[in-house]
Amino acid sequence: MINPSDFIHPEDAAALRTLESIPGFPALVKKFLQIGLEQMQYGVNMASTIRLSPTQLPHLYNHLPPICKRLGIAEPEFYLEMDPMPNAWTFGDTKIYITITSGLVELLNDEELDAVIAHECGHILCRHVLYHSLAEYVLRGVDSLGLLGKLALPFQLALYYWYRKSELSCDRAGAIVTSPQVVASAMARLSGGPKEITSKIDLNEWMQQADIYDHIYNDGAWNKTLQIYVTMARSHPFSAVRVREIMKWGDTEQYRRIKNYLLSAPESVCPSCRRPVDSGWKFCKYCGHKL
Repeated sequence: MINPSDFIHPEDAAALRTLESIPGFPALVKKFLQIGLEQMQYGVNMASTIRLSPTQLPHLYNHLPPICKRLGIAEPEFYLEMDPMPNAWTFGDTKIYITITSGLVELLNDEELDAVIAHECGHILCRHVLYHSLAEYVLRGVDSLGLLGKLALPFQLALYYWYRKSELSCDRAGAIVTSPQVVASAMARLSGGPKEITSKIDLNEWMQQADIYDHIYNDGAWNKTLQIYVTMARSHPFSAVRVREIMKWGDTEQYRRIKNYLLSAPESVCPSCRRPVDSGWKFCKYCGHKL
């Protein structure tokens, strides 16, 4: 079984320790969701999106079970939302669910979609979901709180900072299920557009943009201040930085050790295409072979 400590990004772990060191913070988070935020959002999602299942759009649903099995987590509920913007998110505490948009499905191939779903499952494995769920409300609503919002600004920025770092850990979960190259390919689609445009992107050259960005960031106090200003309210790191991080991690002994463990673990495979299959499948979702 994979443990979050086996792959969590060190900057994520450090930022989370800082966040949880705020007196009463974990209990406060739980209280926010208990007053009805979780139930409210769960009801909205249930009524407005399509819940995927073995009988409801199974070609999409069947992506989820083998990913959960590989990461060793309980299967969350899975939803599809009609939205041309490619996106995916995980929400909840007592009822955790993943939602993907139609724009994401249209943009990505099957492997890239696996990487994104595995990324979301990584939030569950790393126990990010409770804080992420609160963040969705706090980060959207703090500006409407007037003076209280201004007093909450340091907390807001600390939450944003951890949010960004948590995404680096979950990129690793995506790479564990697929590969760093597939995660980078998905990022290329999300950053540059459809495969017809971005299929021949040079990943090394794109990664070098992150190095150039580091030079910009570190080129004097004023430039650093400007970059801190534009990043402090972002929920995700910049794409080039994420691609560089995941490709570098793919060359580490830590990544190779996890992949070797998964390769040695017994699992069901399709006798035709030899890809992992779930015991509940009647047909392989990859090649259609009857199991």
